[in-house]
Amino acid sequence: MERTRTRAGAAVFLMLILGHLGNALEVPLDPKVLEELAQPPTITQQSPKDYIIDPRENIVIHCEAKGKPHPSFSWTRNGTHFDIDQDPKVTMRPRSGTLVVDISGEKAETYEGIYQCTARNKHGAAVSNNIVIRQSRSPLWSKERNEPIRVQEGEALVLHCRPPAGLPPPIIFWMDVNFQRLPQSSRVSQALNGDLYFSNVLTEDSRNDYICYARFPHTQTIQQKQPITLLVLNLDAFNETVAALFNETDFFSDGSAEERKPTFLIPSGSSSSKMVLRGQVLELECVTEGLPTPEVSWSKLSGEFPDKRTSIVTFQKILRIVNVSDADAGEYRCTAHNRLASIHHTIRVTVKAAPYWITTPRNLVLAPREKGQMICRASGTPKPTINWAMNGIPIENSPEDSNRKVEGDTIIFEEVQTGSSAVYQCNASNEYGYLLSNAFVNVLSETPRVLTPANQVYQVIRNNHALLDCSSFGSPIPKITWFKDSQSSTLEGDPYLLHENGTLEIYVAQALNSGKYICVARNSLGIAENHVYLEVKEPTRILKQPKYKVAQRNRNVVFECKVKHDPTLIPIMIWLKDNGELPDDERFLVDSDSLTITDVTENDAGTYTCIMNTTLDHDSASAELTVVEQPDPPTDLELTDMKPRNVQLTWIPGEEHNSPIHKFVIQYTDSLHDHGHWHNLTHVPGSKTTAYLELSPYVHYSFRVLALNAVGLSDPSNPSHMYKTNPAAPDENPSGVKGFGTEHDNLMILWKPMSGLQANGPGLQYKVMWRQKDVDKNWTSVTVANVSKFMVSGTPTFTPYEVKVQAINNNGIGPDPAVVTGHSGEDLPVQAPDSVQVLVLNSTLAEVHWEPVPPKTVRGHLKGYKVYYWLERSLHKHNPHRVEQQLLTFSGNKSHGMLPGLQPYSLYLFNVRVYNGKGEGPASSNLQFETPEGVPGRPSFLRITNSNLNNLTLEWGPPNDRNGHLTGYILKYQQVNNSNELGPMEELALPANKTSVTLPNLKYSTRYKFYFNAKTGQGAGPVITEEAVTIMDEAMPSRQADIATQGWFIGLMCAIALLILVLLIICFIKRNKGGKYPVKEKEDAHTDPEFQPMKEDDCTFGEYSDTEDHKPLKGSRTPSNGTVHRDSSDDSLVDYGGGDGQFNEDGSFIGQYSGKSSIRETAEAPSPVNTTAMNSFV
Repeated sequence: MERTRTRAGAAVFLMLILGHLGNALEVPLDPKVLEELAQPPTITQQSPKDYIIDPRENIVIHCEAKGKPHPSFSWTRNGTHFDIDQDPKVTMRPRSGTLVVDISGEKAETYEGIYQCTARNKHGAAVSNNIVIRQSRSPLWSKERNEPIRVQEGEALVLHCRPPAGLPPPIIFWMDVNFQRLPQSSRVSQALNGDLYFSNVLTEDSRNDYICYARFPHTQTIQQKQPITLLVLNLDAFNETVAALFNETDFFSDGSAEERKPTFLIPSGSSSSKMVLRGQVLELECVTEGLPTPEVSWSKLSGEFPDKRTSIVTFQKILRIVNVSDADAGEYRCTAHNRLASIHHTIRVTVKAAPYWITTPRNLVLAPREKGQMICRASGTPKPTINWAMNGIPIENSPEDSNRKVEGDTIIFEEVQTGSSAVYQCNASNEYGYLLSNAFVNVLSETPRVLTPANQVYQVIRNNHALLDCSSFGSPIPKITWFKDSQSSTLEGDPYLLHENGTLEIYVAQALNSGKYICVARNSLGIAENHVYLEVKEPTRILKQPKYKVAQRNRNVVFECKVKHDPTLIPIMIWLKDNGELPDDERFLVDSDSLTITDVTENDAGTYTCIMNTTLDHDSASAELTVVEQPDPPTDLELTDMKPRNVQLTWIPGEEHNSPIHKFVIQYTDSLHDHGHWHNLTHVPGSKTTAYLELSPYVHYSFRVLALNAVGLSDPSNPSHMYKTNPAAPDENPSGVKGFGTEHDNLMILWKPMSGLQANGPGLQYKVMWRQKDVDKNWTSVTVANVSKFMVSGTPTFTPYEVKVQAINNNGIGPDPAVVTGHSGEDLPVQAPDSVQVLVLNSTLAEVHWEPVPPKTVRGHLKGYKVYYWLERSLHKHNPHRVEQQLLTFSGNKSHGMLPGLQPYSLYLFNVRVYNGKGEGPASSNLQFETPEGVPGRPSFLRITNSNLNNLTLEWGPPNDRNGHLTGYILKYQQVNNSNELGPMEELALPANKTSVTLPNLKYSTRYKFYFNAKTGQGAGPVITEEAVTIMDEAMPSRQADIATQGWFIGLMCAIALLILVLLIICFIKRNKGGKYPVKEKEDAHTDPEFQPMKEDDCTFGEYSDTEDHKPLKGSRTPSNGTVHRDSSDDSLVDYGGGDGQFNEDGSFIGQYSGKSSIRETAEAPSPVNTTAMNSFV
């Protein structure tokens, strides 16, 4: 017998499945097992939640499900039933729920909406996610004329792209007229918003073909912006031109651009915040300008960057972290510096989370009267809300079940009953999204099966855990027992541990544990067994480990590694350096038990690991090689040649430790403004011991020096003596200056306060200046201190002002500050929109138009327009009057808007108002409009009364929402048989003034399904359904029940059955004349009482049937040994034996055979069902 060998990987897999819930069956994955089990529906494929479609292609909305019997499918659209039969453009694939929408001749946007699929069979209903269908859009660029941009060399510049909004958003890139990408660098780069940023412009930047392209990925279309012309003016040429005009020989003293300190273009200010969802991509951006071009670097103030998820791209300007986790929250700092200054921007990142699974609901397979629980546990920020549904219906609206209890995220089942199978839906949602999971409870009765492959061989290392798998399935859950070799006693207690999933664990495997093991699975319906084998091997051990080595350059190093292993296992020796492969260098010589490194260099330093691998285990040992050390700190720091703005620092280097010093790093601390904090000032090559330091005014300096070699930085030297620089006038002005109004008659001027280091001296003050733009020539000013804002009162409403702030200290004033434009405060608009009109498009949609108000009357930043509308009354006398004011807001560039969701056949009033940042202006005059008729709503009720032998009376109520004049009702009905098959449809038109109808000439004891809806002139409304059964003829069943329940009748039937059994035995004995009795041997071979020839509980006969009329009850089973042989097609099952066949609802064959075919002689007959017993169940 060929054995299948599994190795250490199988043992790991078994460890993963030990955490099995004790009172719930695992659903087997074996397809042969699944084919035989009734199963509620399970969604196997569905379209994504956010489904963007291509308007040029047919729409395919996927919904696939499995189950037994195969499920049927239905859809909802925007929360209501979607009747695909009513739309010739929509088809559903056979044996599938997938919808295919033919959009030829139609607009794809017609089918936008929220779709949900339901897969249903008799055991339950599973639902898909809400699938939001949206059409991809790639709009054209609005036509514009770009004037040439002129800018002086060295200035900062932004070329705006501003692409049209698309779905999904476009991908932006800049190219020239020849479709070549424009070169980018740390000076010129594209930001995340698509704009092209220049930290400073050069003359070579002049060109006339800066073109922004937007590529829409879904439709693979590219839109182009009009080319932008850029002219960079050279300062030398500009100086010559101006000098000639003003008769000056040197208008500008220097032909080169003036250097500037760095400033942030994106983002603005010193700090900002950003929110990102867990699992998404975090992108932080810092774009700067300055001359020379600033260098950008990133750091995290509250921790380290995640190594494998972080990248810094676009010339260090964008920090990107993928698959964001909660640990990524915190403060990130962007630093930009050039030789003039260094600036910082801090971004506070918060991480929120859409719901994510902690415990996904699992399918439960339970035996009747068993217990179980279904857990749905999710997390998120904020914490998600858990809602349960059963078969797609909220569980609070589902039929009550005393054996089911819902406790938050858990459903507890107590003593489940046959027929209580269902599909449960768990919805975990918060403001950032939702999760939907289907899980079913399937109540089954099944004999045991062992799913673990037979004769499997497990190999394990001595003294390790051994796990022998016995994966089984059955309902009730089979009890697992183990035996070893030919022993008759079960394996229990030390050293064995039997897990709940049937796995046998040996705590510490020894050689004597090797051998054959028998696994037996048993429940009340039967028994099954399986054989596996265990082999215990000797462990792999390193006897002599490599040792720590310290080596000089150009010396040889030898690491030893001697190993012992099991002789039946094949060993493989591997050497690693710093957990990676050895360098590809002939100096590394690997022997059977050693590693030799010749001519050691500094790069050879690291950790070397010896690993001995076999197919079952491994052993490893490591040792470190040290080649060099870091240098000692410098000593004897001395300050010489001291001047107001510079000083010379000298020092003596420390010991290099055989590794040359690459450079010296000079740091300083300012005890006046920032005592105790050290900052990098400059660095010099390792060959120098002197540095000439540029200093700032009004600072109390102390210096220290660190040495750096290939190993790393030394410890800091002792600080130098303190050197105090004299105060001076400010070199710079406050940043972040802006002006805005808080009231209609004021102007608030804000700025960022300067630090003590920026002040350059004591007595820091701010000179605040302002004037009305294009009106005042002179500046109004005020000098303030220890504040960062100033309020100007009595200003005209929403008027542009020029403002600037200059730094002053006791030693003088700062440079001429930059001018910033702001506005005084806003006031309410004074004019209502004119020319207001309305166009009714259909019964639920109207379009409103208006003339925009003059800009001067807005008196502020135009925010948009608001349309107030309300239902004045219904045009139908039966519908109640309702007054419900609604509001829609439109952007300021709009002059029209849609009013959706209107009530058909109603009178509406509306008005329009403009609003700014202050509030709303006056309303336009109220206008009115009427909506036309629509289809009616669902009838308010439909009930069955006066159910007689052959007729029924139906009563109904008119729709609550008539939406027009009712023209009548439509009644359709059809028969429903015991297998839920539907008969032919009957249709009846009824007048609008009727509220009941009696249907004569119906079949008695028959179930009918009724479909009822109302109609107006616009068509029929939604359908309401109901089912009812006509009264059966009670005479015949009552007589049968009277006879069947009499004691004398039951005794008579048992006596007749016994007599027939004796006669049949005599006939067979005479016929076979002492020959072999094959059927009896087969009966003896079965241990399951289900297959015995006599059933004692109802005195029925277990032998062969003489007639084809003896068919089993609906839902009865056939013997599992193959009484009914399955062919390649299910349709051919009836042909066996020439008898009639019958199929259960789940597709299983439950017919019996009669006749004298060869199949009758080679297979056992199913247990016949007593005809009298059948009648007793009617």
